[in-house]
Amino acid sequence: MTEKKPIGAPRGNQNARKHGFYSRVLDEAQKLQLDQAREVEGLDEEIALMRVKLLTLMNEHPERIDLQMLAMTNLTSMVRTRFQISTGGNRSLKDAIAKVLTDIAVPLGIKAIIQ
Repeated sequence: MTEKKPIGAPRGNQNARKHGFYSRVLDEAQKLQLDQAREVEGLDEEIALMRVKLLTLMNEHPERIDLQMLAMTNLTSMVRTRFQISTGGNRSLKDAIAKVLTDIAVPLGIKAIIQ
């Protein structure tokens, strides 16, 4: 009696990762970056990166208010999502959004009323 051969790729096979949907549009460096990005868990690093990129955008392209506002909207959304996931509650969310507005919007000359 012959032993049945298992169906599919062996456990731990990386073929899909290396030859996946995006492989045609990514160079080798981008594929490596994608692999590294897959290992990040949670939103904290993304929020920190967005803050850095937003400040860089403000310093290097102060005239691009449209991009700054888009980045700030995305940052606010990420912070809101982060606090909805955590057990921090509404007060922490309000404090986090107030910090984003204070750190980013106020230097842009945008006045925000936080109650």
